[in-house]
Amino acid sequence: MHEWESLDYEPSLPVSEKSNPLTQDIDRASPSCLVRMLQNCDAEMFRKETTSTYQTLFCDEVVKSMLEVAKIVELILKEPKDSLIVLSGCGTSGRLAFLVVSGFNKALKEMNHSEVYAYIIAGGDKALLSSQEAPEDDPHLGMSCLMKVCKGKKRVLFIGISCGLSAPFVAGQLEFCLRHPEVFTPVLVGFNPAHQARNEPIPNCTFTFLSVVQRMQVLAKSRRAFLINPSVGPEAISGSSRMKGGSATKMLLEVFLCAAHAAAFSHITTTHQAIIKHLKAYEKTVEVTYAHNTAIAGLVAAAGKSLLSKKRVCYLGWGSLAVLGLIDASECEPTFGAAFGDIQAFISGGYRALNNKDGSISFLGPQFCIAHEEFLLHVLPTLDDQDTVILIYTHTDNISEVMNVAHRVREKMSNLHAIYHQTDGYYADVQWELSTKLVLNAVSTGAHILKGKVFHNHMIDVQVTNSKLYRRATHLIQKLSGHPAAKCEEALLKAIYQVDHLTEDITSYPVATHFATGKERTKVVPLTLVSLLSGCSVEDARSFLDLQPIIRKAVEAYVQ
Repeated sequence: MHEWESLDYEPSLPVSEKSNPLTQDIDRASPSCLVRMLQNCDAEMFRKETTSTYQTLFCDEVVKSMLEVAKIVELILKEPKDSLIVLSGCGTSGRLAFLVVSGFNKALKEMNHSEVYAYIIAGGDKALLSSQEAPEDDPHLGMSCLMKVCKGKKRVLFIGISCGLSAPFVAGQLEFCLRHPEVFTPVLVGFNPAHQARNEPIPNCTFTFLSVVQRMQVLAKSRRAFLINPSVGPEAISGSSRMKGGSATKMLLEVFLCAAHAAAFSHITTTHQAIIKHLKAYEKTVEVTYAHNTAIAGLVAAAGKSLLSKKRVCYLGWGSLAVLGLIDASECEPTFGAAFGDIQAFISGGYRALNNKDGSISFLGPQFCIAHEEFLLHVLPTLDDQDTVILIYTHTDNISEVMNVAHRVREKMSNLHAIYHQTDGYYADVQWELSTKLVLNAVSTGAHILKGKVFHNHMIDVQVTNSKLYRRATHLIQKLSGHPAAKCEEALLKAIYQVDHLTEDITSYPVATHFATGKERTKVVPLTLVSLLSGCSVEDARSFLDLQPIIRKAVEAYVQ
């Protein structure tokens, strides 16, 4: 049994929010060691111990639920009239819903079959490329989005994705499905035990996520609702569900949807053994990917060096792998407090290739300009050898186009790398995608760790721009420093206002003033931690972080 599976290990936290013992020192690791830590952490997704405290991917209950959902999908594929399969989520979950829906609708279109899949992401298509936090907390918006997508449909399989069983947007949609069983069959995909679903009151609602889950558990006995919620273990970076949570989401969805397609169109009966075989194929993909540890570590080192030099990392991709680049880049700002442009992604064909519902939204600003042409015209001229460019493609892409882009980049800079796949096979496409996701997650996570955005295995460059984030920052500082809450908040205010003594005026300011001031500051939480842990002034803390961005090393340097 893994240490985190003990009921005594961080008992107040759900599995998805616990810190992973395997990565406690990831902030001090070399790129090669860092990648090995990520490998060991990802391997936990496939643990098979029968004595496990929590459900695993391979346990009978999870596989049985996947089989049942696959049969419903098969029926809809065979009789698509007035039917729909909806995948919905927030943030990474919504982006992966989009990716999976795009892939399976494309396969149906190639067979001249009507498309039966639709995606919903909190915040709409803008959220495919940038963080949209407010809509994620709105269950009524979730309901209205679902009603709009399903208008006129008589049979809907709704698959709501919430890694932590916590997103109000998804809770609202599931609750709506439960009130309309004549049309909707709800499925919940997540990675916490049911009893760890969030039980906090949702404003203007009579339900919590936990109460919705409990109602689904009752209906699951009669196969009128389904919970697919194995535990894949704590994330490598505490709470960063874009990593294992995202990978496991992608695997689960693809396993039961592929099984349904095989049954509907190739007359291959879906069995327990077939589900297990497909999961093991993904396990092998993870092993094969991390067999390239040295090459991945080289990418991590290059990207980290660029970010440390206040330079950029750019992904240039083709096809669905480019979409994974867009997803990875979009996650860096909310996860690490990264600036736009630190890590940016582009796709060959732009919005035509992305094929999202709203089409081009490049008019919203540079953050939404995603075509290779826009990279070549606006970004490439600003790059030099301290920046990093990574090409992402397979042998099935237009290699002459890839070589042309590579030549254009080489004319301007030398720091060019590639992630390239050429293995064939029945599941090659989805295996390429998972492998690419793992590598890109390692690159962006590792680069930000090397830049000093992580303390132990916690994200610490939290922006302090609203009440939720202010509370989150205070809680994080208290947890990591071990000091009382009052002292932590005092130190946080000192970092926000760049002072060593709080005046009566500062302490009497309304909290909105703290948010407004904090918005203009950088490294607020890192400064606070260094000050608390070393006892130095805010000014000295900044000086030490300028010299040594990794917080633990900055503290050690001060103590010495």
